[in-house]
Amino acid sequence: MEDADLKAEGYNPLCGDRYTIFLRMNGDVIEEASFQGAGCAISKASASVMTSALKGVSREQAEELFNQFHSLVKGELHSNMNIDSLGRIVVFAGVSEFPARVKCASLAWHTMHAALEKQQQLISTE
Repeated sequence: MEDADLKAEGYNPLCGDRYTIFLRMNGDVIEEASFQGAGCAISKASASVMTSALKGVSREQAEELFNQFHSLVKGELHSNMNIDSLGRIVVFAGVSEFPARVKCASLAWHTMHAALEKQQQLISTE
């Protein structure tokens, strides 16, 4: 995305996933989100679903989605979590059964979080 307001780069050295996350903001709302890069099927699917889920949400809502996603893939769902509110990201619940793949699924999300925090260093899942 050429006119991104925020961007961050992430890398998973374990399997070589590497993504750049781009966010275009309209005030406090994510107007557009996209990614560029390559990686395993889980990381690519996660980045794709994430960018779709972020469009039109506030920075605060994006951070809440980040926290919910992280809990989901780590198998830490809480009884007070409304799983229906997670939308399509709920398909990643099964990742918790494969701990080595949690980093694959969460790379794009950690990178998005870094973009929102305006972190400039390369984000690594290690």
